[in-house]
Amino acid sequence: MIGVIAAVAASVRSDTKDNHAAVGTGNVGSSGADTLGTASPAAALPASEAPVVRTPTTSDPAHVLLVGDSDAGGLSPFLERGLEVDGLTVISTDYKVSSGFVRPDFFDWPAHLQATLPTANADIVVAVFGANDGQSFLDMPTKPVTSPEWRAEYGKRISAAMDLLGAGGRPVIWVGVPNGRDPSLTAALEVQNEVVTEQIAQHPKVTFVDTWRYFSGINGAFPTLVLDPRTGDYVATRKDSDGFHLNTVGEKILAAYVADALNAVLRDRGATTSPDETAFDVSTGGNYTVEAGDSLGKIAGLVDTSVSAIVAANGWTDDTQLIYPGMKIKVPGKEALS
Repeated sequence: MIGVIAAVAASVRSDTKDNHAAVGTGNVGSSGADTLGTASPAAALPASEAPVVRTPTTSDPAHVLLVGDSDAGGLSPFLERGLEVDGLTVISTDYKVSSGFVRPDFFDWPAHLQATLPTANADIVVAVFGANDGQSFLDMPTKPVTSPEWRAEYGKRISAAMDLLGAGGRPVIWVGVPNGRDPSLTAALEVQNEVVTEQIAQHPKVTFVDTWRYFSGINGAFPTLVLDPRTGDYVATRKDSDGFHLNTVGEKILAAYVADALNAVLRDRGATTSPDETAFDVSTGGNYTVEAGDSLGKIAGLVDTSVSAIVAANGWTDDTQLIYPGMKIKVPGKEALS
């Protein structure tokens, strides 16, 4: 399977809350120049351009279009590697560093998608947006992300994007944002995530990959370690440099969640896929391997839980339990997150 990444490799760098309006180095297809203007309304594809539903095979694979900001560019190679085992998909990636739906003066995604979707021949779309949207709209500079006005406008733009990407019944997989180490960044991301989940509820044909839930701590905070659903072990998944973006392990985990969502679509279309990679669920917890210098208190801090919760998960009588390097202990499941 050969995926086409429509951006130079050097452009896969971190978006941050401080470079929202910076000129990105990524090119988006042949029309990658930065565009000026306001967000364009979504327009349904003509019936003749609606995706044709068929059963994907190795000789006639499904065409997957991955769109979004630099997080889409980071996810792309890992997602492609995860899906190439079955050979039922071909992935094209169309991303723009530092872009989103709040600043169409920097890059106008609705206009770009309207221009490119009709010829993209995408059977399925995976959308990765949000890292750069935690800021005020240019025409509402006094309305912060937490305001009702901001939420309403962002909801309209996300709804229009979902309608556009899913025109003609095309399956859409929307990848949410994770939380961050910085409290102010996380506060903005949380509002965005709430707005997106509200729109998911109104777009039942859009599948949501709940990145926030998968990469937050057991009690919802920013953690050092989270569950690897492929192995059941707790691992580090974020870059230390910015406390937001995923490291290589994190990208592989996110790719596994997205691949499972894609495989569900392929199976709905009659294809036979490999078993899901995400065999372990955050709600049931997993294992942690004790390292030198660990204490129950330290381990609880790494996974964002309490010592008493770890004691209960392992069936111990109290927190005086002896632990030693190499010992595997159980970590409790994640509490329900809203």
